[in-house]
Amino acid sequence: MDQILFNVGLLIEYPIVNLKIIIDGVMIGALFALAAYGLALVWGVMNVKNLAQGDFVIAGGYTSWFLVKTGWLQSIGLSDNAVALIGVPVALVVMAGIGWVCYKLIITRVIERDLFTSLLATFGLAIMMAQIMNLLFGSDTQSLKLEYDTLYFADGLIDVPIAKLIGVCMAAGLALAVILFMKNSRMGQAIRATAQDSRAARVLGIDTEKVYAFTFSLNAAICGAAGAIIVMVWVIQPFYGITYSIRAFVIVTAAGLGNLPGVIAAGLGIGAAEQYGSHVFGIGYQQAIAVLLLLLVLVWKLMRQRRQRQVLK
Repeated sequence: MDQILFNVGLLIEYPIVNLKIIIDGVMIGALFALAAYGLALVWGVMNVKNLAQGDFVIAGGYTSWFLVKTGWLQSIGLSDNAVALIGVPVALVVMAGIGWVCYKLIITRVIERDLFTSLLATFGLAIMMAQIMNLLFGSDTQSLKLEYDTLYFADGLIDVPIAKLIGVCMAAGLALAVILFMKNSRMGQAIRATAQDSRAARVLGIDTEKVYAFTFSLNAAICGAAGAIIVMVWVIQPFYGITYSIRAFVIVTAAGLGNLPGVIAAGLGIGAAEQYGSHVFGIGYQQAIAVLLLLLVLVWKLMRQRRQRQVLK
């Protein structure tokens, strides 16, 4: 308790520390929001709650990590920094293919089933992916040690690693590209139409099966890119997927389906909340903050539904 009070007092005595925590939270939260947007797509279009969301993120991270560690591209003169950047689109493409395979083998069989069946299927997929990554890459945590400098502000009290800054910019660019694709492409319009009413979309001649397959592949691709960015600034491990799945569920549950600004705001919010929690209570409680936020969001949703029912009565 004394340590917690000391940490809180530090935030009050040195307001600049709050700014550092917020900056770190925004940078991390941007990646959470990117993965959560993919979940919102699958949830809204297919009504499938994908419990393997975080495992797609980790798989994307391992794709980029493996590309750097093999040294294939370094042999032609590229640096680790350059290969790590190339790893983002590579992970996007690889995970899009994996997402399509997962859809054809598993998801297509549970779309029309009840909620419990889809949860059980995606939970099994998450376990299988985690075990496969454990067999391929081992259970140790992995990260990329890139040669990026760190920017310092406020007499060195605030540090901003350039790797994190690049990651945020890449996440923002990918999010913008997805938004433009959803608004301007025919497939994006088909996805939005299917999300609004799948039966009406089929009547209008939209191949909803093709839309479902593309949506799940797009979700896996987004997660793969997010994982490739995460491994540049953080660590990955085969069984870390559940933590990203929980964060994605918190963000989507709080923001609501189809609410991209809400997803971004919730992602940045949970990133900042986790950073504050780790500063006040210790780094060991950082994951617990995400679980607590999920419980609070669910309780708030239930209370809101009860109030609405009372008003209707």
